Amino acid sequence: MGPTTLGRGKDPGSGLPSTANGPGGRRPQHGPGALERPASGLALHASRPRARALRRGRPRGIERRGRPARTPAAAMASLVEYKGLRAGYHCGYCDSEEGKVSHGMWAHSMTVQDYQDLIDRGWRRSGKYVYKPVMNQTCCPQYTIRCRSLQFQPSKSHKKVLKKMLKFLAKGEISQGNCEDEPMEPTMEDAVAGDALINKLDVQCDLKTFKESLESEEKNEGKSAKKAESNELIRSQDTEEKLGSGEPSHSIEVHTVPKPGKGADLSKPPCRKAKEIRKERKRLKLMQQNPAGEFEGLQAHREPLSPPKAAKSNQPKSLEDLIFESLPENTSHKLEFTRFLCSSPLEAENPPNGPDCGYGSFHQQYWLDGKIIAVGVIDILPYCVSSVYLYYDPDYSFLSLGIYSALREIAFTRQLHEKTPQLSYYYMGFYIHSCPKMKYKGHYRPSDLLCPETYVWVPIEQCLPSLENSKYCRFNQDPDAVDEGRSKEPDRLQVFHKKAIMPYGVYKKQRKDPSEEATVLQYASLVGQVCAERMLLFRN
Repeated sequence: MGPTTLGRGKDPGSGLPSTANGPGGRRPQHGPGALERPASGLALHASRPRARALRRGRPRGIERRGRPARTPAAAMASLVEYKGLRAGYHCGYCDSEEGKVSHGMWAHSMTVQDYQDLIDRGWRRSGKYVYKPVMNQTCCPQYTIRCRSLQFQPSKSHKKVLKKMLKFLAKGEISQGNCEDEPMEPTMEDAVAGDALINKLDVQCDLKTFKESLESEEKNEGKSAKKAESNELIRSQDTEEKLGSGEPSHSIEVHTVPKPGKGADLSKPPCRKAKEIRKERKRLKLMQQNPAGEFEGLQAHREPLSPPKAAKSNQPKSLEDLIFESLPENTSHKLEFTRFLCSSPLEAENPPNGPDCGYGSFHQQYWLDGKIIAVGVIDILPYCVSSVYLYYDPDYSFLSLGIYSALREIAFTRQLHEKTPQLSYYYMGFYIHSCPKMKYKGHYRPSDLLCPETYVWVPIEQCLPSLENSKYCRFNQDPDAVDEGRSKEPDRLQVFHKKAIMPYGVYKKQRKDPSEEATVLQYASLVGQVCAERMLLFRN
């Protein structure tokens, strides 16, 4: 594989020592936020380093490299080490040198339920480092976004990517176009009105008429005329291929030179302009809605139209229909998928009422003709599939692997929902309205943004007007609403100190260090009461 490109999930604003902020970025080899290497078929487990330590004879419970060791009592509890506030570091979204502000902590281990509750309070992980932006102070506020996968309908640009992949697999066709700059950026079809693009089928019909007229003229011409006409035909075929690839109509120009003494072939239907084609489609749609009403007079002045197709054929294809469309046996390429557990602070769990693959962190590997071309890192949590990273081979950027993998993950979320009904959301990380290249996530509809003050989900359509006026917004319109999950009893916070687990109320009586209390209370307010009582806060 060529140089690895980091696509979806990149976060140059987390403040971590990572240089993988865009196409061609190198992966950090160490430090917080180090990106995970793709698994080579072996299921990695979080307890493996401890097992190696035991084989070397190191007693269980001994600290190593300044990190706490796990005791049997804490085997399935989250163990975190709060690092406090970090401010004044470089932002990769707006290039501000001192604009980022966030809280952070190391997750030595974490249960999937605790991480689910944390991301529902604005936290996000990068490797084993879990951070939460200070929304009203940071230069580029990062709002947690989730897609309601059960109601998701692919847009025109999403369908175009899926069809492009199917054509490549079935026939080896490669669409012309530059997809390298931003692999998940929406195409023009999502940015302009629907009637601004020519319907592909109608254009191909006119081009067919155009070719037939050229062929009829070719029969009456000499050898020299035949050669000229064939060149015209070749150019028209090239134009048809460009139009068939979905490019906008204004990028295609067809110049034809009329023959001396030759006029239009009256036996052929006249060519129509794109504007007329759109008007005809609109009239047809209105007449189908009310064929005997106010459009009868309009219909009488036009040529008879073909009867509408059956209602079943008008139903849009679902996401699964587009992704899992059957391919011929003699396909040009074969795309396969494998999934492996990967190294992560999340503890793998496989309860009987959970998904067949269990909960935890996974590598989703994309294999094309036996060659790995992309790796997606996802977290499968009790209520969602959370997208973490995507690595892909830039040689295959023409397949728009960022968009394609996101659509596959949404379909995977819906598949998991069939057995685990509460798992129904697809989390895409952070939505940054002030950063043009991070606004693409808002095109996966319907989606919600997390209110940074009350931690309730609000449909993105209701949030966008406020974000146009201010970078930081409270989305909850109820002025009296508060954070229902806030820390109310900090003394019940669980502390892990000297291999023992105790409530913070007991711990602070033993330590009698008032300077430490402000840090612990800040941690409790950020994680909320539920997580504060379940997770273990390591105190050295």
